[in-house]
Amino acid sequence: MIKAFQLRLNLHQEGKPDGLLNKAAYDLDIDKSKIHGIKVLRKSIDARKKNIMFNYKVEVYINEPMPENSEYSFDYKDVSKAKPIHIIGFGPAGMWAALRCIELGFKPIVLERGKNVQDRRRDLKAINQDHFVNEDSNYCFGEGGAGTYSDGKLYTRSLKRGDVRRIFENLVFHGATEQILVDAHPHIGTNKLPKVVQNIRETILEFGGGVHFESRVTDFKIKDSKIVSIQLENEKELDVDKVILATGHSARDIFYLLDKKQIALKAKSFAMGVRVEHPQHIIDGIQYHCKGEPRNELLPAAAYSLVQQVNNRGVYSFCMCPGGFIVPAATANGEVVVNGMSPSKRNNKYANSGIVVEINAERDLYKYEQFGALKGLEYQKNLERLAFTSGGRTQTAPAQRLTDFVEGKLSTDLNDTSYQPGLKSSPLHSLFPKLIGGSLRKGFKAFGDKMIGFYTEEANIIGVESRTSSPVSIPRKETLEHPEISNLFPCGEGGGYAGGIVSAAMDGERCAEAACK
Repeated sequence: MIKAFQLRLNLHQEGKPDGLLNKAAYDLDIDKSKIHGIKVLRKSIDARKKNIMFNYKVEVYINEPMPENSEYSFDYKDVSKAKPIHIIGFGPAGMWAALRCIELGFKPIVLERGKNVQDRRRDLKAINQDHFVNEDSNYCFGEGGAGTYSDGKLYTRSLKRGDVRRIFENLVFHGATEQILVDAHPHIGTNKLPKVVQNIRETILEFGGGVHFESRVTDFKIKDSKIVSIQLENEKELDVDKVILATGHSARDIFYLLDKKQIALKAKSFAMGVRVEHPQHIIDGIQYHCKGEPRNELLPAAAYSLVQQVNNRGVYSFCMCPGGFIVPAATANGEVVVNGMSPSKRNNKYANSGIVVEINAERDLYKYEQFGALKGLEYQKNLERLAFTSGGRTQTAPAQRLTDFVEGKLSTDLNDTSYQPGLKSSPLHSLFPKLIGGSLRKGFKAFGDKMIGFYTEEANIIGVESRTSSPVSIPRKETLEHPEISNLFPCGEGGGYAGGIVSAAMDGERCAEAACK
């Protein structure tokens, strides 16, 4: 018999080797010897009260064995001689589009402007230490996309877009920890994700697909409302039949190319702001009610999620990284962009999160109307160039103590930071446009009321967090094809159809299914 139910453990019970088994037997009122296995379906922590509880959703196998294998399988077949589908970009959308093509009997040919995960590391080192940005290989571009080295969080609200569990199972199939199948907020970690990404590439190659690095697309040849060939930077031209465009939210040259060719684009609302960085022990103290004490070793580094309406405009936390690092995410020299990441153990001494303000494409960008569908992109670029200038014209980032920012005064000194290129004290309170700066200042005060201790001079704010999502969307029909280019399938974050690793992967699968029809 299989019994599915919810149970709760306190810290003492969680710390015992047989805590889950004993609690299941007690709640079911049966002899624990009759329990042949417990399958955890979901695990979360309830820390709202001082008595912290672990919530479990489980299946208990009573007098019958627990199955050893997953109900999911992935039927990859040899497609080396099959009909090709070209995929531009090898982030989550491109990777899962390629894997799905193989399952459906088509040969994916992936074109990635950046380098493989190993070679990317040298270019990341150059950003951090030499302040030089390789515009094709950085924290955003390269094998695995932006998520590979800028966190690997798998949380998604896109439950209606596809089978979320299938994406998680596929990650486990390619080497991710099975813990992501049960955690309420699953996370692989920047130290573990590169190997998973490499395994996905090896699957694609093993079954006859192609993955080509340092292959930046520079032009499309269009005839009779179809892309007939793709031009690469090395002047190589490829004939194509179907094209899945999965270039991510930062491939600005692709947006410029489509706009130049008068292929329909649309300005999209997005969000911009800063990274806020606290010592992790402050966040732990707030969330786990243990101020002045170390957190219990059974508890992970604490996270938070915050949202506030300021003058009918959303101000909210984004991509919160417990025990993490702030990294330089610029994709060109002459700009400063920051993002966050966490290793799998989340054991760094800092916590950081984006705190961003909604930018309405229709209402807020009237001064940029001359740029048409690219007005949000130009707004982004202006703020990133301003951050570059105020940071000292390197990858050093402009920063301010949180309390100084809200009170409108320059910081005489700054707190220590995880951001390797370094910080420069700057008057961010006066540099930001009013709609961002004013909203952030009110938002931070409100967050301080919600989380007592969050508003502190021990926190830095660091600018700018500008790549939360694409400021441009590429329209598509119900068939997922572009309305004007019948064999072009805009996909993932760059098209405006995803907001993270999981939703991008699901959209990649959907676009592959549409292209394979």
